[in-house]
Amino acid sequence: MSEKAARINRLFVGRCAMETSIISTASDKTVQIEELKAFIRKQRDGREVKKALAVKLLYQGYQYVSVVSILDVSLGAIHEWKQLYEASGVAGFQPNHQGSKGYLSESQKAAVLGWLKQKDIWTLGELEYHLASEYEVTYASKQSYYDLFEAAAISWKKTSKVNPKGDAEVVSAKKQLSKAAWHATTRR
Repeated sequence: MSEKAARINRLFVGRCAMETSIISTASDKTVQIEELKAFIRKQRDGREVKKALAVKLLYQGYQYVSVVSILDVSLGAIHEWKQLYEASGVAGFQPNHQGSKGYLSESQKAAVLGWLKQKDIWTLGELEYHLASEYEVTYASKQSYYDLFEAAAISWKKTSKVNPKGDAEVVSAKKQLSKAAWHATTRR
């Protein structure tokens, strides 16, 4: 076989192999797209759905720039999500962050709840002062203090008597007067 024929043969074999890999890649992408569609249908976490949707759009032939404008995310994020999917499958879409560490440990929280149960009436200032002085904890939101009150079964909402300024005699006299005063049943 001449050198020219050998080169043509190598090109032909290489081209056939490339076409075969393109066909298998296309069928792989079809399988991956179906997997992503199923994941998107059943998933409830919007962050994971957005990641899966970005990768699905890329596999469907959308350009990165189009996906960026459709989903309003950065190019780097889309690239990272695609790499995560190719490395780990749909498990790669799960958020990796663990959240922030709580201000009080479980034992400290139990101690604070025990402290709160010592009295029936507390002010927010007392709780704030106790946490700041004993545990060096100051919450940014008042809701965190309210949550502690609730956990200790203490109502933090201000209670008031029903109409504390009301005079029972005046109210009953007014009721009697209104009974006798107007009883119009038809419109004029």
